[in-house]
Parts: sequence; C-alpha cells; structure tokens
Amino acid sequence: MIQTALAKRIALMAAGGLMSCLFTAMASSAAEIKVLTSVALTSAFNELAPNFEQATGNKLNIGYSLIADIRKRMLDGETADVIILSRPVMDELDKQQKFAPGSITNVAGTPVALAIRAGAPKPDISTVDALKRTLLAARSIVYADPAKGGASGVYFAKVVDRLGITDQLKSKTILVPGAQAAEVVAKGEAEIGVAQTSEIVPIAGAEVLGPLPGEFASTTVWTAGIGTTTKVPEAAKSFIQFLTGTVARPLLSAKGFQPG
Repeated sequence: MIQTALAKRIALMAAGGLMSCLFTAMASSAAEIKVLTSVALTSAFNELAPNFEQATGNKLNIGYSLIADIRKRMLDGETADVIILSRPVMDELDKQQKFAPGSITNVAGTPVALAIRAGAPKPDISTVDALKRTLLAARSIVYADPAKGGASGVYFAKVVDRLGITDQLKSKTILVPGAQAAEVVAKGEAEIGVAQTSEIVPIAGAEVLGPLPGEFASTTVWTAGIGTTTKVPEAAKSFIQFLTGTVARPLLSAKGFQPG
C-alpha cells in the first residue's frame, strides 16, 4: 500500500513537471504582435483581442489611427507585424512592397451609414432624392473631417458635392477629427451623423438609420496584410486567420461588420 501511494505521488509530481515544462514552452514561444489599424475597428478588437490572446498565448499591441495617418506613416517607413486598413490603401501600399507576398486578406466590410439618436423619428433615406431632402431638412449634420482623412468623411463630402448641396449644408455641418460622429448624435448635439456602421453600432444612445442609398451606397472593405519586416510571421498569420475564422465572425457581425 505504501509503495502504491508513493508511486502515485511520483506520477503526480512527474505530470506536474511535464505541465510546468509545457507552460514554460508556451511562454517562451509567445509572440508580441504589433498591429496598426483604423479607429473603425476599435470596438470589435476590444473584444476580439482578449479571445485571441487567451487562445494562443500571444500578445497584441494594437495602435489605432485614421487610415490616412497610418498610410502616411507606412509610406514614411513605419511598419508593423499586421496592418489592417481599407482595401484601396492596402493595394497601394502593397505596390510599394510594404507587405509579405501573398499575405493580403479581406477581413470584413462595413457600410457608410447615417446615424440618429436612439428613439428619434426616422427620416426617409430610401432613395437618393429622399436622402437629399432629409439632409436639407436636418437641423445639424456631423461627420468626420475630410481634411483629417477619415474614410467615411472623405466619401460623404463627395456625396454632398454630387448632390449639389455643399453650400446649403455648410452652416449646419459639424466636423469631428475621427470616429466621434455617433457620439455627438447620441448626446443630442447633432440630428444626423454619418459614419461607418461599425462606428455607430457600439455607441449607446445612437442607432443606425440605414446605409447610403442607391448609387451612393459604399462599403469599406477592411483588409489585413503582414508587414515585410515582421519577426513573427507565423504569429501574424495566425491573427489574420483568427479574424477570418468562426470565433470572430459573429462578434464582427454584432459590431456592424460584414465578415469576410
């Protein structure tokens, strides 16, 4: 009996030692992955990042900014292990050999949409003409300052110009530096906001009125790539695979993205 108990203790100690070795190996192989991406993905990544880190043991170091800012920084020589920006900008940077060959992958899309305060009457934006009438009737409109390079702001300024109402909207337009349009609407400081759907859905007190209609409908495709200078290519690849996998898909949908 004593020998049996002793044998069990030795077996447990050996198993414990093996597990300790495994955890040590995982810790020593864990990578820190530097990510550069748009502020439009902040809410989704705040939830996705802990899931990825727990599943892999890797650590994400995520830097958020406007697309135009990250584009400029990349062209000036900055890089990261994973970069996630709009598809046209990623294609431009790819031509400058900023990414590992074959690493460009579409992750998700998000429409440019209008936001209203939660519970407010819903004006008609179902057609281009209806959108024009609603914008002209609105007391105030907020969107990202095109001069700062936010994708939705740059695009919406072109929509307003094509509608021929730039001068009529000028006095009641509020410009914000980034993804704050839905927050301004939620506070009641603007009647209508324009932003990526993913920037509206997470904001309490704001709701999506709908995407831009007809010929003005626009979806930003978010695309990931692995930086050419990465020292952790496999870890970087695993993060992109995670973003396009079954765990991330429902969360991205819940945050206003269209996965894939």
